[in-house]
Amino acid sequence: MKPLVDWYRRHHRDLPWRRTEDPYRIWVSEIMLQQTRAQAVIPYYQRFLDCFPTVEALAAAAEDDVLARWAGLGYYSRARNLRRAAQLIAAAGGFPRDYAAIRELPGIGDYTAAAVASIAFGLPHAVVDGNVLRVVARMENDPADIAAPQTRERFRAIVRQWMGRFQPGIFNQAVMELGATVCLPANPLCNSCPIARDCRALQAGTVAQLPVKLRKTEPVAIAAELLLVRRGANVLLRQKEAAARRMAGFWELPAPAELSGARVGKSWGTFRHTITHHHYTFTVRSASTREIGPHLRWFSAEELDAIPLSTTARKALKLARFL
Repeated sequence: MKPLVDWYRRHHRDLPWRRTEDPYRIWVSEIMLQQTRAQAVIPYYQRFLDCFPTVEALAAAAEDDVLARWAGLGYYSRARNLRRAAQLIAAAGGFPRDYAAIRELPGIGDYTAAAVASIAFGLPHAVVDGNVLRVVARMENDPADIAAPQTRERFRAIVRQWMGRFQPGIFNQAVMELGATVCLPANPLCNSCPIARDCRALQAGTVAQLPVKLRKTEPVAIAAELLLVRRGANVLLRQKEAAARRMAGFWELPAPAELSGARVGKSWGTFRHTITHHHYTFTVRSASTREIGPHLRWFSAEELDAIPLSTTARKALKLARFL
């Protein structure tokens, strides 16, 4: 695997979290990178750390402030868990330095614990994400179902064997980088792969068939409407209630059912929004109302940057040219 490590040292992308050994900053990046592409994460990562440069700063922050800086990244439980974990780390006097203790923090699973442990502390734990699973399946020409826990554990052991005596953090990042930039899901760049000569799937002509993932949740299409109610230069927003814990505290445009008696007018158009396997098509319509109930408030455009604004609200307001 030396050609892989040498390739990574020469050709890896210059990402901001690769310029630090601070476990806090590495941890923040790994949480943000869950379900989100690296290039999309960069501006959020930099803005987040400008506001919360240390784990102590994050621990002391109000939840609404953390959510406001997270807005747009989605999967908001990540932000809440990040803040909760920061409070535990600050109370303990410092970032945990072993895999088991890192794994116990809120919002951290096997993947994130292995990434932080190996990259920040040089501990020999193999990182296994979708990119790594694809690399292993092709290198080993293994058609096992990568959605099965036993397959993931077996592939983890293979990566640990590959790691050998290489620096764990560098090796893990090298395998992930290979999967992200060369060993692509479709049209992999096999001619550019530093370990192509050892790829059993390439030798067998089965690269396009791997990896195999048998379990798939069917997508669900959902049509919905959002109402844009304006009063001069202000817009009416509704705050999510605690019953919807995943998005509690976020502000969004009201739906027709949440604004009884509203007079609905023209359509500003539609936009799409996906949450896991749910595919929403939102229609944004102008509306007017005489009465507003609890959890509703008027905001000016200038105030929107200071509140946790839902992704759907941000998309709707841009569609209606309010932002």
